Amino acid sequence: MNATRETTGTSTGAQSGARSVQEPTWGGGEAPSAWTGWVVFAGVVMVMMGSFHLIQGFVALFQDTYYVVRASGLVVQLDYTTWGWVHMAIGVLIVVAGIALLAGQLWARIFTVILAFGSAIVNITFMAAYPLWSLALLALDVVVIWAVTVHGDELKS
Repeated sequence: MNATRETTGTSTGAQSGARSVQEPTWGGGEAPSAWTGWVVFAGVVMVMMGSFHLIQGFVALFQDTYYVVRASGLVVQLDYTTWGWVHMAIGVLIVVAGIALLAGQLWARIFTVILAFGSAIVNITFMAAYPLWSLALLALDVVVIWAVTVHGDELKS
């Protein structure tokens, strides 16, 4: 939709008065800023992170010998089957939140921050099992939280 704004001014000729200026708008409001891309990026990263959690969960369920330490060496000492279910549950929730974030839902922004924070906590507690993977996901969690909290309101329209 385009909004019309009336402005007054003088022209080079003898005519002066009101003229129409077409300004592009987004959903009836202001035009989106370039920062909106960060929120879209956060949504895509959430879907990707959820998929990573699902993969990590399947590995923990079906091949627990893959990890660097035994389950007794983790910060929270649970067996890898329990960790697998935890990762899979968080993964599904993160994928759903990422899809809803891409749809521009307000609840998804709130849910995304909560889930990214929870994912960061899970990755910190699971860091002994697979350090590089957990650090990579932790970095993505921080970027998602930053993008959604700083630029999340720009996706309203």
